[in-house]
Amino acid sequence: MLDLLVIGGGINGTAIARDAAGRGRSVLLVEADDLASHTSSASTKLIHGGLRYLETFDLRLVREALVERDVMLRAAPHLIYPLRFVLPQAPGTRPGWMIRAGLLLYDTLAWGTALPRAARVDLGPPLKSGLTRGHAYSDAWVDDARLVILYALDAAQHKAEIRTRSRLASAVREGDAWTATLANGEQVRARALVNAAGPWVEDVLRARLRRNAGSHVRLVRGSHIVVPRLPGQTDAYLLQQPDGRIVFAIPYERDLTLIGTTDTPVDDPADATASDAEVAYLLAAANRWLARPLSHADVRHRFAGIRALHDDGRSTAQTVTRDYRLELDDEGAPLLSVFGGKITTARALAEAAVDRLGWGKGWTRSAILPGGDLGMPFDAFLQQVRTRWPALGEARSLRMARAYGSRLAAVIGRGLGEELGGGLTAGEVRYLRDHEWARTPDDVLWRRTKIGLHTGADTAARVAAVLEG
Repeated sequence: MLDLLVIGGGINGTAIARDAAGRGRSVLLVEADDLASHTSSASTKLIHGGLRYLETFDLRLVREALVERDVMLRAAPHLIYPLRFVLPQAPGTRPGWMIRAGLLLYDTLAWGTALPRAARVDLGPPLKSGLTRGHAYSDAWVDDARLVILYALDAAQHKAEIRTRSRLASAVREGDAWTATLANGEQVRARALVNAAGPWVEDVLRARLRRNAGSHVRLVRGSHIVVPRLPGQTDAYLLQQPDGRIVFAIPYERDLTLIGTTDTPVDDPADATASDAEVAYLLAAANRWLARPLSHADVRHRFAGIRALHDDGRSTAQTVTRDYRLELDDEGAPLLSVFGGKITTARALAEAAVDRLGWGKGWTRSAILPGGDLGMPFDAFLQQVRTRWPALGEARSLRMARAYGSRLAAVIGRGLGEELGGGLTAGEVRYLRDHEWARTPDDVLWRRTKIGLHTGADTAARVAAVLEG
């Protein structure tokens, strides 16, 4: 019998599987699709305290997230790195005193953490001429889907079993355990069950577990667009909008800019397609500030994720808390359901979840994620990579050093093989298939890497052939 069955292979499910397995528990995680195939690959890709959450007085959440920001920078220095954010000011936006007070509070809540404090900055391109006043502060960037993979890898290294394309059909309490039936008819028994199904958390409770939830989620779609890199952009920008919202414009990949996000209420967890209206909103939001306006023709890619926010009764999607709630049903074998949460605080959420199950002492706060044991600053590690494997080239060496960190030697040691497009090789695809649960071209091109942004159907066909070989 298992100790724990985890439903959901997103950021929360994999983090919980990792934490429980590291406490010596036997764990099985089941995911109906691919790891990070939904919300956890469709975030704004930030490890941050959430400056805008100060306006809704979520001070405890901001403080926890700022502490976690430093934990994550230490845990995965190859994958997570500091990024400067510039907040320009203009007439009609939040007044300067409010911005300064907010940044002072943000710095105060970040007391004891490592990143630079906020400062006044001069503005220039790509912003409109005449915009001269602004402030800068620091947070961090992450490849969200790869962070999920790192949690899953660490869980597996601690003997957890990770099963993708493995849907839970139903589960019932029988005495002191859960008997779960998977879609393929297999049955497994576990002493406890965690429902980390994200936007589907209530559906799992009602339809598959026959339980009622005390808590509820608000489903909010966050849409993004990807455009060519803004001229001269090196920093991320927080662009204030007339409706009071903030839109990010973030340097993305090697030559792109990511713009997002929206807060659109939806009813269907599968309604994760960025609408034309949302694309138009994001273009208009950016163009209020940019010297060279963007058009629909500039949009290289659009994507959206459904955020399952814990419904705290607030009136608008924008103001609903980004905090999480753990609901424990212990009338028999424990059932723990996860409502809400965010990429930044997934480790802390997982620690709290396993604590609620009463299983030993937490261990992840000081632990390094797979690939994070560089033994040196990342820039020095990257130079070492380029010296050792000059054939990788500048762009590919940076991408692979960021993705794999100290595990890069194991990837390259298998041989790179045939070039498939966009810097991807057959050897890397085989590594992702054999060690990172990649089964389809989308798994490789959009989640394990972002090479899909730079390639087309021909590369996808080559990847499919390698995966099947």
